[in-house]
Amino acid sequence: MNSNETYADEPSKNTWGVIFLSLTLSFLAILTTAMNCLVITAIIVTRKLHHPANYLICSLAVTDLLVAVLVMPFSIVYIVMETWVMGEAMCNIWLIVDITCCTCSILHLAAIAVDRYRAITDAVEYSRKRTSLRAAIMISVVWLLSIVVSLPPMLLRGHKKNECIIKHDNIGSALYSTFGAFYIPLILILILYYKIYRAAKTLYNRRASCLNKPEMNGHMLPKCSDREPTSPDNLSPPEKSVSEPSTEGDRVRIAAKSPKSQSCRERSIRRRRISSTHEKKAATTLGLILGAFVICWLPFFIHEVIVNICKSCTPSPEMTNFLTWLGYLNSLINPLIYTIFNEDFKRAFQKLIKCKNYL
Repeated sequence: MNSNETYADEPSKNTWGVIFLSLTLSFLAILTTAMNCLVITAIIVTRKLHHPANYLICSLAVTDLLVAVLVMPFSIVYIVMETWVMGEAMCNIWLIVDITCCTCSILHLAAIAVDRYRAITDAVEYSRKRTSLRAAIMISVVWLLSIVVSLPPMLLRGHKKNECIIKHDNIGSALYSTFGAFYIPLILILILYYKIYRAAKTLYNRRASCLNKPEMNGHMLPKCSDREPTSPDNLSPPEKSVSEPSTEGDRVRIAAKSPKSQSCRERSIRRRRISSTHEKKAATTLGLILGAFVICWLPFFIHEVIVNICKSCTPSPEMTNFLTWLGYLNSLINPLIYTIFNEDFKRAFQKLIKCKNYL
């Protein structure tokens, strides 16, 4: 009697588990779609956001939107059904879109890192070169590289009935796919963001030293060169709009000249505090960008390398699905992390949510 009840309860538990899993994954897909649509709409309708740096953000959002609309729903069906029921042709199309869009999303992050590195290390010269045409060329190169990286593994993959996955028949194909799609962009991103942080730190310190002694023996010292990069807040993704007001350091510079009663020591402490605050903000921003990217994608690509090199290793389908969706989750995080620190985006989102007509 008891054994029969246990046996009867088992399918019910599995059914509820499948329902909960499908609802959770569907919610993530819908949320990813909504967030990326919000970013795209904000950039299109908000004049302040019409800037080449934001065009890269918009293209990233389009790529992540394609992941949410064309990749996630088929993955949900595949996970719930536990077998591929949509035919070989549909499987090939889905895999091509999956690999290309995910690779393109990762390469967009590398392109954004390159753009920000140039913007903070060669601000004056790069501001002239930073045009809509250059942004369009960068986006086109990213998509072209994504296709080049994604197609060979598709052409060389093994086939198995009722299964829709990529299995590399040789180590070379696996290394080409994983290094081209993730490891090389990861190394590039780490190097560039390290250099960006170092450049920003140097810039903050230079500003603090320029502000530290506004006058000497009753004579005003010359200002810092106007040719210095004046927006280290470029680190806050995406870069600050050219229409935004002057930075906090500029406002403090103006304020520091007026109250002559303020002691030099107090001014110096205030400058160092401001510089330290900017450095902490830069470190936090870069930590979030790199942390989200690495946490979402590194486990999946480590898994891919191990599975394709170690032929006797057979990970469970649950683990494979979890790591795959952890990577997909990056498409939800990207629109949040690359816009949440920018005041123009925040205001645009608020107006869109409140359905205001004029942005």
